[in-house]
Amino acid sequence: MKSASAAADFAFLMAESAPLQWPLTVAIGVGVAGGLGLAWVLTRQTRRLANEEAAQIIEVAKREAVVAGHEARQKAEEEIQGRRAEVTREFDRREIETDIKLREIRAHEESLGLLDYQLEQKQEKLSRENAAVKQARDAIRSLSKSLRKRLEGVSQMDAEEIKRTLREEVMLECQDELRALRRETLDRSEQDLQNEAKRILITTMQRLSSKPNADITATIVHLPSEEMKGRIIGREGRNIKSFEAATGVTLLIDETPQMVLISSFDPVRREIARLALDGLVKDGRIHPASIEEFVNRAREDVDLNVQQSGEDAVQRLGINGLHPEIIKHLGRLKYRFSYTQNVLDHSIEVGFLCSMIASELGLDPNVAKRAGLLHDIGKGVEGDYEGSHAIIGADLVKRHGETPIVVNAVAAHHEEVKPETVYAGLVILADTVSASRPGARAESMTSYIQRLERLEKLAMSLEGVQQAYAIQAGREIRVVVSPQNVTDEQARELSKTLRRKIEEELQYPSTIKVTVIRESRFTETAT
Repeated sequence: MKSASAAADFAFLMAESAPLQWPLTVAIGVGVAGGLGLAWVLTRQTRRLANEEAAQIIEVAKREAVVAGHEARQKAEEEIQGRRAEVTREFDRREIETDIKLREIRAHEESLGLLDYQLEQKQEKLSRENAAVKQARDAIRSLSKSLRKRLEGVSQMDAEEIKRTLREEVMLECQDELRALRRETLDRSEQDLQNEAKRILITTMQRLSSKPNADITATIVHLPSEEMKGRIIGREGRNIKSFEAATGVTLLIDETPQMVLISSFDPVRREIARLALDGLVKDGRIHPASIEEFVNRAREDVDLNVQQSGEDAVQRLGINGLHPEIIKHLGRLKYRFSYTQNVLDHSIEVGFLCSMIASELGLDPNVAKRAGLLHDIGKGVEGDYEGSHAIIGADLVKRHGETPIVVNAVAAHHEEVKPETVYAGLVILADTVSASRPGARAESMTSYIQRLERLEKLAMSLEGVQQAYAIQAGREIRVVVSPQNVTDEQARELSKTLRRKIEEELQYPSTIKVTVIRESRFTETAT
C-alpha cells in the first residue's frame, strides 16, 4: 500500500511540473503499477512457495523427530530390558544362594536333632543299665544273704546233697527259658538243615540226567505156526519135559495162537529158556539132545551177558577192585525189576547220586558210589539164602572183602540195621530219590489206595485229631485237630509224634510231609 501511495504522489507532482508529458507519465505510472503488481504477485508467490517449503521442512523435521524419538524409545527399552534381565539374574542367583544356605541350616538342624535324639537314647540306655546294675547289685546282695542263711542251714549237708539241691533250684528257675531256647534252637536247626538238604538234592538232581526204564524181560515166545507147538511138546511130552528139566522153568502152552508162555520166578532162568526156545524154533530140530545143546549155549550166552553187564556198570562208575563174584551178581540185576524199574540201572543211578551228594558234602565220592552201586546186590543172589536182600547183600560183599563202611551201608539202606556212618545215610537218601522220581516205578492201584488208607488211619489214631487227609499222591498228610482239646504247643508235638509213627510203621517210596492245622472259627449272624 505504501508503494501505491508513493506512485500516486509521484504522478501528481509530474502532472503539475510537466502537464505536457502526462501520457508518458501515465504510461510510466501504469508501468510502475504493473511492475508493482507483478512484484506483489511474485512476492506473494515466493512467499507461498517459501511457506510450502517451510511446511515441508517442518513435516520432514517432525518425521525425523518421530523416527529419532522411536529409536531413542526402543534403545531405552532395550537398555531397560537388559538392566531388568541382569537384575533378575542377580535376584535368582541370590535366591539360589539363600535356598542353599537355608538347606544347609536345615541339615545342620536335623543333624543336631539326631544327635540330641541319640544322646537322649544313650542317656535312657545308661539309665536303664544303671537301674539294671543297681537291681542286680541288690539281687546279689539278697542272694548273698540268702546264701549265707542257706549255708548256715546246710552246713551239716554233704557235697552231693548241696549239688543236687542247687541243680534242682536252677532247673526250676530256668525251666521256661530253657524250653523256649530249646524250641527256638530246634526250629532254626531243622529249618537250616532242610534248606541245606534241599540245596544239595536240587544241585545233585540237576547234574544227573536219566530216563525211566520200564523194559521188562519178555516171557512170551512167538511161534511161526501152530504145528510148532506139537513139536515142542514132542511124543508123549518128552520134549517139553526135557526142556523144563534142563532150564528149570515151566512152559505154558494154551489155546493162544502161535504163542508160548515161559513161567519162572528166576528171571535169569527165564531168559535162558527164552533164548534156548528161540534157537530151537529157528533151527526146527527139537529133541532132547538138541534141547540140551541149545540150553547150554543159551546159558553160556546169558553168563557172558551177565558178566559183561556187571563190568559195564562198574566201568560206568569208575570203580576198581571189585571181586569177580560181586561183578557177576551185579550183572544178574539186569534181569530183575522192582515196580518195572530195572534194578541194575537203579543201582547205577544210586551210585551216581551218592557220589554227587558226597562231593557236595565234602565226603569221599568213591566210597559213596561204591556203597550206592552195591546196595541192592542181594536181589541178584538166588533164593537159597534166608533174610532180606539188604542183609544177604551185606553178607555177600563182606565175604568178598568190602570195607565195614560199605557193608553197613548195604545192610542199612532199608533201615533194618542201624546206620553207623554218614555214607549209609547217603545210600538211603539216594535210593529214595531214584525210586521216587517221576516215572521211575509203577505201583498198582490197590496197593496205592491201601497205602493212603493206612496213612490216614495212622493219623486218626492220635488223640485230638478230627480229620486227616492224604494228598499229593500220599506225599503229604494234613491233620486237623480240635482247638478246644489241643494247644499250639501240643499241635507241634503231635506233628513230631505222627512223623515218628510214619517212619516206624509205614513203608513209602519217598518223603511224607506232615501238616497239623489248628484253627478257631467264630460265627455270628446279624438279623
